[in-house]
Amino acid sequence: MRNMLGVIALAALLCGGPALAQRTNDLADMMRALGGGMSGKKLAKAISKASAFPLGSRENPVRSNAPTGERAYLARLRCADGAPPAFNRDGSAGAGPYGYIVDIYTLKCAEGASTTVYMDMYHDHVESAAVPGFTIVPEGPTPA
Repeated sequence: MRNMLGVIALAALLCGGPALAQRTNDLADMMRALGGGMSGKKLAKAISKASAFPLGSRENPVRSNAPTGERAYLARLRCADGAPPAFNRDGSAGAGPYGYIVDIYTLKCAEGASTTVYMDMYHDHVESAAVPGFTIVPEGPTPA
């Protein structure tokens, strides 16, 4: 438990700077060096297994590129009325199916109940599918 808290604290420090926030591979490498995360064939197998579950669930978190990738993905989601949902990061949920720490977000549309979405920021990946109950707009240029 103490080791996991150290990992979380180190990840939070590294994610704070704009230059490091864009370099997911460095974050993933750091996590693997500290004993977490997967890569290669093991990761590919875990992704395949996770695809049996709904995207955004604890068992199949949305893979993204750093905290900026998480926010960019959430900003591309649309509610039934076409508006983007309000979202809030609620914390982390420990290790997910890929061995990395997953983040918990709550999404809220004007016309509906809150939705919980789990995200894993330790991937060089831009998700193109929407979590259930939402649509998604195509990825555009990353704002400066």
